[in-house]
Amino acid sequence: MLDSQLVWARDIQDGYIQGRITEIGASEYEVQPVDGKLPKRSCIPEDIFPSCERPSDNDDNCELMFLNEATLLDNIRNRYYKDKIYTYVANILIAVNPYKEIPDLYSTATLKRYSGKSIGELPPHVYAIADKAIRDMRVLKMSQSIIVSGESGAGKTESTKYLLKFLCDSVAAAGPIEQKILDANPILEAFGNAKTTRNNNSSRFGKFIEVHYDKRCQVVGGHISHYLLEKSRICTQSPDERNYHVFYLLCAGAPPALRERLALTKPDDYRYLCGCTQYFTHPSTESRIPAGYKSRVHTTKGPLKDPILDDYEDFRQLDQALGRLGLSESERTQIYSLVAAVLHLGNIRFEENPEDSNGGCRITHDSQASLNVTARLIGVDPSELRQALMSRVMKSKGGGIKGTVIMVMLKVYEANNARDALAKALYSKLFDHIVALINQNIPFQASSYYIGVLDIAGFGKFCINYCNEKLQKFFDDNILAAEQVLYAREGLNVPEIKYTDNQDIIELIESKANGIFTLLDEESKLPRPSYAHFTNEVHSAWNGHYRLSFPRASRLKAHRSLRDDEGFLVRHFAGAVCYNTNQFIEKNNDALHASLEGLVQESENALLNALFSGGGTGKSPLNVGKLSFISVGSKFRSQLGELLEKLRNNGTNFIRCIKPNSRMIDHEFEGSLALAQLKYSGTNSVLELMEYGYPSRVPFNELYNMYKSYLPPELARLAPRTFCEAMLMSLKLNSNEFKFGITKVFFRPGKFVEFDRIMRSDPENLQAIVAKVKKWLIRSRWIKSAFAAICVIKLKNRIIFRNKSVVLLQKTIRGYLVRKKHQPRYRGIAKIKSVEDNLRKMHAIAEQLKADRDKMQANIRDVQASLTAAIARIKGNPSIGAAAIDQQYADIMRSIDTNMKLINARLQEQRNAEEQERLNKIKLALEAERRAKEEEERRLKEEEENRKRKTEIEARRKEEEAKRLRQEGEDRKAALALQVLTSALTFNMAAKELRSLLEREEREKQRNELSAARTETHANQRSSVLLPLTTQAQLEREAQEDIQYRQQLEQERRDHELALRLAQESNGQVEDSPPALRKSEAIRAQQQLVEKQKHDLSKWKYSELRDAINTSCDIELLEACRHEFHRRLKVYHAWKAKNRKRTTMDENERAPRSVMEAAARSQPRLTPKQEIVPSGSVHRYFRIPFVRPTNGSGGGPEVGSAASSAAVGADDSKRSWWFAHFDGQYVARQMELHTDKPPILLVAGKDDMQMCELSLEETALTRKRGAEILEHEFNREWEQHGGKPYNRLSARK
Repeated sequence: MLDSQLVWARDIQDGYIQGRITEIGASEYEVQPVDGKLPKRSCIPEDIFPSCERPSDNDDNCELMFLNEATLLDNIRNRYYKDKIYTYVANILIAVNPYKEIPDLYSTATLKRYSGKSIGELPPHVYAIADKAIRDMRVLKMSQSIIVSGESGAGKTESTKYLLKFLCDSVAAAGPIEQKILDANPILEAFGNAKTTRNNNSSRFGKFIEVHYDKRCQVVGGHISHYLLEKSRICTQSPDERNYHVFYLLCAGAPPALRERLALTKPDDYRYLCGCTQYFTHPSTESRIPAGYKSRVHTTKGPLKDPILDDYEDFRQLDQALGRLGLSESERTQIYSLVAAVLHLGNIRFEENPEDSNGGCRITHDSQASLNVTARLIGVDPSELRQALMSRVMKSKGGGIKGTVIMVMLKVYEANNARDALAKALYSKLFDHIVALINQNIPFQASSYYIGVLDIAGFGKFCINYCNEKLQKFFDDNILAAEQVLYAREGLNVPEIKYTDNQDIIELIESKANGIFTLLDEESKLPRPSYAHFTNEVHSAWNGHYRLSFPRASRLKAHRSLRDDEGFLVRHFAGAVCYNTNQFIEKNNDALHASLEGLVQESENALLNALFSGGGTGKSPLNVGKLSFISVGSKFRSQLGELLEKLRNNGTNFIRCIKPNSRMIDHEFEGSLALAQLKYSGTNSVLELMEYGYPSRVPFNELYNMYKSYLPPELARLAPRTFCEAMLMSLKLNSNEFKFGITKVFFRPGKFVEFDRIMRSDPENLQAIVAKVKKWLIRSRWIKSAFAAICVIKLKNRIIFRNKSVVLLQKTIRGYLVRKKHQPRYRGIAKIKSVEDNLRKMHAIAEQLKADRDKMQANIRDVQASLTAAIARIKGNPSIGAAAIDQQYADIMRSIDTNMKLINARLQEQRNAEEQERLNKIKLALEAERRAKEEEERRLKEEEENRKRKTEIEARRKEEEAKRLRQEGEDRKAALALQVLTSALTFNMAAKELRSLLEREEREKQRNELSAARTETHANQRSSVLLPLTTQAQLEREAQEDIQYRQQLEQERRDHELALRLAQESNGQVEDSPPALRKSEAIRAQQQLVEKQKHDLSKWKYSELRDAINTSCDIELLEACRHEFHRRLKVYHAWKAKNRKRTTMDENERAPRSVMEAAARSQPRLTPKQEIVPSGSVHRYFRIPFVRPTNGSGGGPEVGSAASSAAVGADDSKRSWWFAHFDGQYVARQMELHTDKPPILLVAGKDDMQMCELSLEETALTRKRGAEILEHEFNREWEQHGGKPYNRLSARK
């Protein structure tokens, strides 16, 4: 669409507004409205339609330049503002309610003007539809129906009135039959119409009025069928709504005598008129109604206004219409009495009866007057009416005598329901009776056809909505579906129109299996029906159905407040409606309980008695069971089925009534409201269909018969189809305006009228038409002759072509037969030769084998030979068949397959072996790599652990060295302190001698020097004040040291004796006496150590010590023996050192010289008693290098001195290693490794005399940096040179 072109864009308020496209987006268009007051808007392409430049005003919407819903709405709106309320969509009439009187629109002159006129000749009108129905009935010889539909307030009732007026008055002046049919309408409106918020004269029932005609199309009778009166309105109305008109007509227009007889007052006094209590009046009738008959609201706000309603005047028209139906004054009074009785019945109220223990009720005192009036009006006894309203009778089924009747008192709400049920029954029976009276009083003769006018109540109630669904389905099938089927059957190329099919909604409501009506009837038959159970059953039966949902899915807040078991939502074709099921069960049952039904059947009122006994079954009310209740839904469904059957058998015409606004005022058009009504009425779909369709159609025969009398003889002899073709073609009508089908000719909207006007024109014009037809016939015949000549030429060429084709066919067949005979041999040879490729592949595969290669190749050569032989046999045998060739081919292929499988198997085995070998190599390589990786990880871990251990050893060495240095410092301090004590003792002795000398001198001095001598004496005493105390402690220690000294001398003597014995055993010599020991701190340390020993081992022999070491389990004794044993070894080895020149053990040294010298340099010091730890708890290992001199000139293994170092540096080949394993403080294993002699391995317990006797502390090995090694290093060298693993227990043994 161009920017300058006008378009229609969707609008919420107006439906569509005019504008121009200013921007084209990806999915939306921007539209600028023509009205500058409106803002720009974005619309999707589906909401934008093209528009005409000029305002439209077409009688038929099919004549619009653009056929769409926007132009349809605009055309209807433009015509509405011009008071043109009628518009066509093809043959469908759209009627917009003007809410005012339009002058001369329905006058008698207008009626006469439309009589006998086809649609399209005059502007659209309801009379045109009625005239079309009459003409179709006359021409097609079949009954017709006019369906008037629309929502409440759209004008259906008024359209129905004018339809009936035309149907009765169009042929001739209205006679008695026509007048009675017309008089039925005000009666039905009074008893069946009411004011609602949407319509002041809303029909609350559906009716189908039939006007019957004879063969001459004269009215011969009528019949009225009514459907589903809204009985709930009798008892309750919504605010601003009224009850049925007849109640207000009686209150406003009844004469005083009738009013007094019926005890009528103002509407405020009646509970059943609880809604709106105002009258409809005109200014001329407002003053005629006494003030006492007006309600308080009427007096305050004034009357209701409507151009066609006037309660005061309408009562007179009602009374006259009833009189014209043949009802006498008394019969009319009986009808008014029943209407008044309903009003008085509603004023009866109930309250709980305190005297009834079962919760029964009673009638209130202020309702007694209403009870009496009601009983009088319906002709029953007041006490019986009272009893029937407060109780009900039942037949007992258990206990007592079978068939006993019992009376059950009703509760207050049950009594209210019974009263309302009686009021509804009275009024509905009266309405049925009035309709029956109308039908009885309309004269009826033999009928040939009839025209029925259907007026169904608007959208709202469940049954009415169900009826509208059925009618919409009928409309879709009749207009849309049937139209498209007809086009397809007649061969017209018309695009298919999509429309919404509402069959699923109808199935939801009326399905015999689980439809809503079926479920409602089943629930009503239960002993205790429940609306909640019924609602749950509906939701359960149709769970997941698109058309049914829960109330919470509604868009109205009031509906969303309903619980799931209180209602359901149905998505109708016109929109979603939420239904409250609270009163579904009560409304579905149309029967009274037994007490009330028996009461009204015994009434003295003849009319009432007839109402309740005429349709009875002859059974007593007490004998009617629960399962035989009267289902309103089933009854309405059957009536609707009969109505639709009539409609299907008739020709149908449709009038769609549109409500222009919700306020019911003139010259106000709500576009969105009107558009919604056009959509759900199906008018948009019809418009779309008419865009491509042909609404007017006539069979060839009927069209020929219609104009046969006007034709000259030469045209009258033509065949009907030829006549139609000649007439239409000769008139030079546009070919797009009509189409020829198989049996009918179809016209575009309005074109059949144009054709009819031409055919019925004056004789001169008809002669010109006949001349044109003759000319067309001559031309068509010449064209047919030329076409025949062309056909003959084409036939000759076809014969020549066929001869050539026969020769080609023979050649082809012969070649085919020969090829068919020899084709198997050719194909067999080709197939066998194709096997040679397989043989070459086999040979290539066999070359890959390492074993059995020659054997496989020999097999391949055999197959090659068989292949050659097979080809030779086929070539040499012309009669060979396909089966034999296939057999040979199969044998060759079988041999090839066998050899191929064998070769593949061998090749696979060879590959598997190679693959296995490769995998084994990979596995071994991976395993070696894994082991190497693990070994490397173990080595690195071990190195890390060794590094940590060596670090710990070095740290421990440093700590011990520091500890030793601290101990030596303390020893030096102790020795210094001992020297100070000795000096002090000497000074004290000198002081004593000096004091003696001074005392002698004092006696000799003279008395004059006494003071000086005393002064000097005091000074000496002060200087030696501490000496006496110190001297006394020192003397005590000296005494102890003397004792220890004597014990040490005794020990030295014993050691000397031991040395003598050892020298004798080893042929050695000792000095005559042991060297004198100096009483020093070494002696004192030795004495302290001896004193602290628990066991005295000085007298034990060497063998006893060795046995104790090897066998004792006493840890302390064992350690004491070890100390004593090694002490004696020290003594022994000291003796050996002094006499080594006289021994034979020069080369059997016990330890390197550096170790021995370190032991000699180290001074024994006073140490506290050590805790005896279990043997083997501390193991330490050492390694030091040494060089053993080869000249034998002195000493043992040497390392550490300058000379030794030089010797080692001079001859590295003689460098040796000394290893020692200390178990605790003493050597457990000892090893010497030499480069030029075998290693020396010594073990404690076996080689004690050759092993180092020094303790670990004495060797000073712990102070040598790098001397200590790890256990595994020692054990590696030990085991490498033949040493056995160390075992403490075995070592002890």
